[in-house]
Amino acid sequence: MNKVVLVTGANSGIGLALCERLLTQDTEGLQLCLACRNMRRAQAARSALLASHPTARVALLQMDTSSIMSVLNAAQEIKLRYNRLDYLYLNAGIMPNPQFDVQAFFKGLFSSKIITMFATGEGILTQKDSITPDGLQEVFATNLFGHFLLIRELEPVLCHTGQTSQLIWTSSSNAHRSAFNLEDIQHQRGVQPYSSSKYASDLLSLALNTHYNKQGLYSSVICPGFVMTNLTFGILPSFPAFLWTLLLPIFWLIRMFTNTFTLTPYNGSEALFWLFQQKPESLDPQAKYHSLTSWLGNNYTQPRKMDIDLETSEALLEKLMQLESEIRRKLKEKQKSVSTFSQ
Repeated sequence: MNKVVLVTGANSGIGLALCERLLTQDTEGLQLCLACRNMRRAQAARSALLASHPTARVALLQMDTSSIMSVLNAAQEIKLRYNRLDYLYLNAGIMPNPQFDVQAFFKGLFSSKIITMFATGEGILTQKDSITPDGLQEVFATNLFGHFLLIRELEPVLCHTGQTSQLIWTSSSNAHRSAFNLEDIQHQRGVQPYSSSKYASDLLSLALNTHYNKQGLYSSVICPGFVMTNLTFGILPSFPAFLWTLLLPIFWLIRMFTNTFTLTPYNGSEALFWLFQQKPESLDPQAKYHSLTSWLGNNYTQPRKMDIDLETSEALLEKLMQLESEIRRKLKEKQKSVSTFSQ
């Protein structure tokens, strides 16, 4: 039976590397759907995949996870195209306007936390968030809530008796409990919206397992490690790309002391690809599956316990469902007022 796989944020970086690996393993038995915000880049990604896998079935879907209507419209299109989804990779994400704390960076260079600083960006990165047209914090909407709403909309094709489906979140080692506040889930009052959104995805994954496992739907979380992608380059937007290349020897040296420096999108996609090959029932819902690369360049996946608890995860799920209900109510009111006006 053909497997149906949908990947959000699939036109570049880790998402595109995953698609390439999936098609390399099984071109004939796979229906692959690339859900992307920018269709021009999506077309280019599809062309690149078909150039190396001419017989592959690769479809495109326009979806911007920061937009409520875009997610709802995309979900309707998915349900028209497919009667089931076997894998839903929740990979799309942003880290807008990152601010680099130079003073904290140089202080960290001469401390015992140097490896942690490089691997996670802890203490040296803050971001300036913005508001979407829907009135949501952009990072929260893009990285978390848009994906949550997509899952809710796709329940009919994700939950089937007698078969399993997998949700696989691209999280981060930058997901810190200290950045997350249950009373401020959109991180309106903080300066680490990316870290907050990724910690929230860790929590949400646990809650989804609690509620959906009996329906055959399982959720897992991965960390790609430190990967050189456009998101990484955006940390220092004025830093020329070629200078990042010059830093690679330093990064290779650091790899001798930590296995989290995966560096390339291919290596970073290791855990995403590994989970594709596992039985979801055998996975630990409280573990984050890390893409790791040894100093010799060997890739492997390792589970590590997440700093999460069931009570907080359930509380977050409840707040997300309340927000969902509120948004759906506002959409109905808007549609009703438009209909009345048109009459």
